[in-house]
Amino acid sequence: MFDLFKRNKTPETPPPPPEATSPSEQEAAPPKRSWRERLTAGLTLSRDKLTGALGQVLSRRTLDDDTLEELETALLTADTGIAATQHLLAELKQRYTKADADVDVKTVLRDALYDLLRPLQAESRSDDAKPRVVMLAGVNGAGKTTSIGKLTRRWQNDGHSVLLAAGDTFRAAAGEQLSVWGERNNVTVIAQQGGDPAAVMFDAIQAARARGIDIVLADTAGRLPTQAHLMEELKKIKRVIGRAQEGAPHEVFLVLDANTGQNGLAQVKAFDAAIGLTGLIVTKLDGSAKGGVLAAIAREHPTPVRFIGVGEGIDDLQPFDAREFVEALLP
Repeated sequence: MFDLFKRNKTPETPPPPPEATSPSEQEAAPPKRSWRERLTAGLTLSRDKLTGALGQVLSRRTLDDDTLEELETALLTADTGIAATQHLLAELKQRYTKADADVDVKTVLRDALYDLLRPLQAESRSDDAKPRVVMLAGVNGAGKTTSIGKLTRRWQNDGHSVLLAAGDTFRAAAGEQLSVWGERNNVTVIAQQGGDPAAVMFDAIQAARARGIDIVLADTAGRLPTQAHLMEELKKIKRVIGRAQEGAPHEVFLVLDANTGQNGLAQVKAFDAAIGLTGLIVTKLDGSAKGGVLAAIAREHPTPVRFIGVGEGIDDLQPFDAREFVEALLP
C-alpha cells in the first residue's frame, strides 16, 4: 500500500510529545483498536444498509430474479448509483454461473465489488520536488481543515517538515481553525485575513522554499461547484501556485463528505473539470449509510481515493485499500 512522500529523515520541528499519564490512567484507558477494527466499526451504517435490508439474501445459494431485485434495491439505497449497481448485478450473474455450486451470493458480490474499487487505489508518486505542494478543495463542512491537520501529523511522523497555507481568506474562522491545527502540530501557518487567497499561496510557497520545507498544504475556501465565479477563483489559485513553484501543485485533493452520497459524484466531476484532481479524501464514512458512493465514483468517474476517514481521531485518516474496505463492508 502506497504512502505519499514517505522518506527517512528527521522533521525540522517535531510535534510535541503527548501528555504523560499516570499508571492508573494508563490502566483505565481502553486498548487502542487497530485501523481494521476502526474501519469495520466505522462502516457499520453502510454495512447494515446493504446486509440488514437483505436478510438472508446474501447467504442464498441461488441467484433468482427475486434475489437480484432485492440486491438492486439495497445497492441503490446505499448510494451505489444506477451505473455501478447495474454493473455489479451483471458481474454477479456472470460470475455466479461460473462459481462453485456451494458459493454464496455475498462471496461473489464481494469479489465483484473489490474488482470495481481496486482501480481507485493510487500508486505512489516519485516526484522529488521541494517543496511539494498539495492543494485541497471542497465544499464547506466536508472536513477539509480537519483533514489537513491529520495529513500534517501523518507526514510529520514520516519525517517531513510541513507548512500550511490558509487560502480561505473570506472566513476569519477558517484561518483560526487552521491556526489551531498549526499550533497542535507545531507547524507554521501562512495567513492573511481578507487578502487575496492566490497571494497567500504565493507567499507560503516562497516561505517554504526559503526555509527548506518539504511539503506545503494549501487550503482553499469551501465552495459549491455551481458557484461559477468561485470555481474560476480556484483555477486562478492553481495557476498562481504553478508560477510560484514549477510543476505545482503536485497533488490536487478534493475532500468529499461521504454523507453527500450521489451529490459527491457530481462534486468529483465538477472539481475535476475545473482544477484537475489527482485524488480524493473521503471523510465521515462512520457517520454515513452511503459508503456505496465509492462504487459510483469508480464506475462513472474513476478518481484515485488517497485517504478515507472514519472518525475524529488523529489516526482515523488512512490510505484507501480496496480489499480492506470491501471486507469491512461485506465481512
